[in-house]
Amino acid sequence: MKFHAFHLMPYRHLDLAEANKHRSYWSVLPNRLYDPGKGADLYQEYLDQLVLAAKLGFDGVCVNEHHQTAYGLMPAPNLIASILIDRTRGMRTRIPIIGRALPLLNNPLTVAEEYAMLDNLSHGRIVAGFVRGIGCEYHASGVNPIYSHDRFHEAHDLIVRAWTEPGPFEFEGEQYNFKYVNTWPRPVQRPHPPVWIPSQGSAETIEWAADPKRKYPFIITFSPIESVLRFHEIYKQQARKYGYEADGSQLGWAVPVYVAESDEIAIKESAQHIEALFNNFLYMPLEMLLPPGYTSINSLKAILSTKKGMTTVKQTMKDILEKGTFAVGSPETVRRKIEEAHARSGFKVLVTMVQFGTLPDHLVRKSIEMFAKEVMPKLRHLGESAAAKAAE
Repeated sequence: MKFHAFHLMPYRHLDLAEANKHRSYWSVLPNRLYDPGKGADLYQEYLDQLVLAAKLGFDGVCVNEHHQTAYGLMPAPNLIASILIDRTRGMRTRIPIIGRALPLLNNPLTVAEEYAMLDNLSHGRIVAGFVRGIGCEYHASGVNPIYSHDRFHEAHDLIVRAWTEPGPFEFEGEQYNFKYVNTWPRPVQRPHPPVWIPSQGSAETIEWAADPKRKYPFIITFSPIESVLRFHEIYKQQARKYGYEADGSQLGWAVPVYVAESDEIAIKESAQHIEALFNNFLYMPLEMLLPPGYTSINSLKAILSTKKGMTTVKQTMKDILEKGTFAVGSPETVRRKIEEAHARSGFKVLVTMVQFGTLPDHLVRKSIEMFAKEVMPKLRHLGESAAAKAAE
């Protein structure tokens, strides 16, 4: 199993009482609530946390993209990735940028160029994560969500062609048109950097990602554990329809994780911070989360059943634990939760959100260290073939 440390970089100093006077923490939350001095310090704090994870042996340190929200301070994740590349120089740590929202872009070639440049700077350690962006970011960008799928697919195809086909060539699509596609530099990884698809479980996305031309790792995010396992099974069934068996490396689980000396201590130390994530930072009206046209009716029903109450109803720590949207406890408890999920799914990619909500630096560091030293080593073998084990 591969382990990755993921960071949203939220504005954890937010005055929650003041923020709660507004209808969402996205798009409409006044930026006067952001203190640039505190924010500048947070960037350094968060970068240090990810570098710590790299030094402790995580396989990757992950960043992503969000706009106009206290939930995540990375409108340009490529900038954070470039810093991490330099600070992890000499390490084998991958840098997955697991959230570039392709439909929000007017020029997808900028992503092809940026990722190729980052792949060169890192000597081939970049992972290209592509998403459609959550609904509220269409409000922030002014992009019509009706064209979300079309823009995503066309932007993806353009980027992959820019990485793999000799240029210059023309690209004529319904959403994007370019007389010259001629990417300089070219990526180090051939045929191109690995592509991951984080998702909330859209049926269309599963079908597309599992296609034999792609076989992209499908990373389920912010979902109850039963939903994660169900979507993994749907992916595997889709792969069988295509005529092959999906490998565990095509299945991923992204989940907030907190490890402490005992279950009681872990719950006590993390409760208010995980509740802040789900009840405050993630809060948005349904029309902002899923604007009309953003997804199909069938996918809308599936997402609503999975996310029911997660962004509109206050949740207690008990609610969060019962749903399995948070892996928390002693090293033994967290190991067991991951082992049990793996036994049912076979996923080989675990993306751990090491900081969440208002969790302070000293607790983040403690949890990262305990997870790296007491959880990861005992789970590395999960998903290994008998032949691989015999070769050790």
